[in-house]
Amino acid sequence: MEITEVKIKLVEEGEDRLRAFCSITLDGEFVVRDLKIIQGGRGNFVAMPSRKILERCPRCPGKNEARAKFCSNCGNPLPVTVPVTEGRPRLFADIAHPINAKCRDRIEASVLAAFTEELVRSRQPGYVCRYDEYDG
Repeated sequence: MEITEVKIKLVEEGEDRLRAFCSITLDGEFVVRDLKIIQGGRGNFVAMPSRKILERCPRCPGKNEARAKFCSNCGNPLPVTVPVTEGRPRLFADIAHPINAKCRDRIEASVLAAFTEELVRSRQPGYVCRYDEYDG
């Protein structure tokens, strides 16, 4: 697998640790969007695209975010049941992710290199973000 393109969309620096969104193209044929570049305690890292975990209401067919106190469909109080992984509450599930550390390292190296290049480009006059430039 070859990472043939990386597009970065910088986020204005604020109090949040999110630094950018990005997309990667694999072998010029498959795009994965909404990877995130997060500033961590040991530097920037890449978070894979994810979705919030939903749980069904025991009273109705409604689905609610994990940790919700009341059903957004019927208003019924919800039991507190949060999946736990490695001692932490699990509130998100990856949509796409690498299967092994070698693949994760390749993706992270490509994305962080493109992020650094985009930071440099963003300081140039007339800078335009290329993140949303997709064909068809």
